[in-house]
Amino acid sequence: MTEDATAGPSTLQHEPTPPRSASVPLASSPFTVGYVYSAEMMSHFCPTGHPETPERISHIYNALTLNHHIKKMKNIHIRPVKKEEALLVHSEDHWDKVQAIKDMTDQEMANSIDYYDQLSLYIMQGTTRAALLSCGGVIEACLAVARGELQKSFAIVRPPGHHAEPDEHMGFCFFNNVAVAARVVQQLTHVKKILILDWDVHHGNGTQRAFNDDPSVLYISIHRYEQGDFYPCGTFGSMHSSGEGAGLGYSVNIPWPEKGMTDADYIYAFQKIVMPIAMEFSPELVIISAGFDAAQGDDLGECQVSPAGYAHMTHMLAGLAGGRLVVALEGGYNLDSISNSALAVTGVLLGEAPEQLPPLLAGESATETVFFVAREQSQYWKSVDPKACEPREGIFGA
Repeated sequence: MTEDATAGPSTLQHEPTPPRSASVPLASSPFTVGYVYSAEMMSHFCPTGHPETPERISHIYNALTLNHHIKKMKNIHIRPVKKEEALLVHSEDHWDKVQAIKDMTDQEMANSIDYYDQLSLYIMQGTTRAALLSCGGVIEACLAVARGELQKSFAIVRPPGHHAEPDEHMGFCFFNNVAVAARVVQQLTHVKKILILDWDVHHGNGTQRAFNDDPSVLYISIHRYEQGDFYPCGTFGSMHSSGEGAGLGYSVNIPWPEKGMTDADYIYAFQKIVMPIAMEFSPELVIISAGFDAAQGDDLGECQVSPAGYAHMTHMLAGLAGGRLVVALEGGYNLDSISNSALAVTGVLLGEAPEQLPPLLAGESATETVFFVAREQSQYWKSVDPKACEPREGIFGA
């Protein structure tokens, strides 16, 4: 498939490279992998309890520290997203809405509970700061890789972002961290073709919306769909939702029809759909919208992906774009599940081989879904062969 890989509107200015004397060698860094983290993002919390809890990021950070991963990674400086960066994806009204939260009185917040609840959000005085840092953190993680300062990075951030649409915050998300970061990378670096692989159990409606007509960003999502009845609901995440205009074919949805999907199902989808299309697209940067709510033990996602399953998917994606890979945390609400999954993914970023999986047999619902997705996507991608995906007995995922 051919495409005109163009960036969004030219708004940001390239940062000048400082002059260097020819006699001064380039500084070498012992790090090839970095991470973004700040406890300040824990300032956004719900006093009455909520699945999107501050401990989601601290548990991941602590697990990486205890397993000696953090000391092998460069600490990438975190900073708030700038208005001009956010406006590459979001409307000015959206920016103003998030900014206004920090100035609301306790009474105004109490009066707005029903409004935000309808959007699947909660707010408090610390919400704005946490959302700004979360988005800015993903930007810095992506820029470090896109500029060649690092080979890979992990943005351990919250609140998540992939449900935030250009004009609306929703679904635990305020800014679309990954979408904004992709646009900033396109504006400030030579990287133009970007793959966003979203394995969060929910469809990233906001991310697809941001790039739905753009052939420079390939968006692939594997998610529970259930005929549009699973959040965020509706047909936008269906297998027939493949982009529009110049972006037709650059949105790929693999919509699971039920809960309980396993490593075998995900890896089968990777082998038949994700990797063929990704290799044909040939991205210059890969960003994983890494929600870990399809993990074993997550009560919201109710699927069965293991830490080793996430590691194998990461390992496959690391073979693209010359190894330039960014992992950005999205959902995942069981603290043990997200910590173990993030630990396995980080091991791959640091060069460890994924743990061996047992023989895998993709389920009937998965093989049927992949077959129908292959029929849809074969309209746009030569590498997708529906005949090779026809369901039959004995289809192994690995």
